[in-house]
Amino acid sequence: MAVRRLYPDQPPHFAFNDENLAWAKAQIAKFPEGKQAAAIIPLLWRAQEQVGGWLPEPAIRYVTDMLGMAHIRGLEVATFYTMFQLSPVGTHAHIQVCGTTPCMLRGAGALIETCKTRIHPEQHHLSADGKTSWEEVECLGSCANAPMVQIWKDTYEDLSPAGLEAILDMFEAGETPVPGPQNGRTASCPEGGPTTLTDAALYDGSTIGAWKKRFDETSDVAPAPAAAASAPTVAPSPPASASPKNPAVHPAALTALANAGLVKDLNARGTGKPMSADELARLKTTTQAAPLTAAQSAQVTQDAKGAAGKPEMLSQPRDGKGDDLGLIWGVADKLAEKLNALGIWHFDQIAKWTQEDVAWFEEAMGGAFKGRVTRDKWIEQCQKLASGWRPGSDAGERPKG
Repeated sequence: MAVRRLYPDQPPHFAFNDENLAWAKAQIAKFPEGKQAAAIIPLLWRAQEQVGGWLPEPAIRYVTDMLGMAHIRGLEVATFYTMFQLSPVGTHAHIQVCGTTPCMLRGAGALIETCKTRIHPEQHHLSADGKTSWEEVECLGSCANAPMVQIWKDTYEDLSPAGLEAILDMFEAGETPVPGPQNGRTASCPEGGPTTLTDAALYDGSTIGAWKKRFDETSDVAPAPAAAASAPTVAPSPPASASPKNPAVHPAALTALANAGLVKDLNARGTGKPMSADELARLKTTTQAAPLTAAQSAQVTQDAKGAAGKPEMLSQPRDGKGDDLGLIWGVADKLAEKLNALGIWHFDQIAKWTQEDVAWFEEAMGGAFKGRVTRDKWIEQCQKLASGWRPGSDAGERPKG
């Protein structure tokens, strides 16, 4: 691009007309106190339109004075943006030809030659009749429709030299060509029309059955185990308003706790239905503080599992300390808390799960974790973790984190 300099022959003064002055004041009022300088670009643009397509130096000084800016700041803006013309332009059209790589590769050089031949050999000069002028600029933002030009506020894309000649003919005749692609394409769509997904049957609903069958055949989501349908009835999930950390407890598990001497008072509690979250919270205040011994834990979980038909659960971790369930890939802190609330504290509990146990767990979690245990291989992970393996312990394996 050429160095942008002020035109040597400048008018003596500039001032907005009444209409533009009212408009300019309204624009300035949109900005908070002390930030009025942000209005400089729209004000310079309006000054350029009032003059007739170019921005003289007195207009730059006038606008900067309105905004309380140093004159040099206005000159910096005007000489930086090619939207501002620093010398007179054609009365009917000023053509800005994009000369950036995509347009050059698609024929912008031929458009520049057309301008040189049709308007003037050098840019920023008027044609013999004063109606047109031209310049080369950087990217105008229509790379997919290269090559292209901008004339005033509109862009004309997908141009050939002949197409540009026709556009110039219309402007010189006082007409305004229709902007946009000039080769018949719509917006930036493929020039020859769509080349993919062209089968009308894709959109009339007739292929839905075939697509569903194909999805069912190729999906990696395993169907629910058949045994899950005949599994014993388990405690229903707590209502949405209940805390997820306090799920309902099956009466048989509660009885097992009492038999082990871990609950002081069950007189106020029947055994006809599962405990609510609030009742479970009260239950925690009546349990002994001492942690379960291995024998007590085994007896309680054996009784609870046999009566309730669910995998091994613990009322509290063995020896008072549970495993770090966060080491299971796919289990974060929140999910680890939910597992603890269900009674899952150790890797070896999950390591022993059967498909029936997985189905019970998914049901207990309200269906939100359907397929997750199988997909993330919890059982396989926990079998390794229970044996003492930890992430990063294998040779060449990247450590966790």
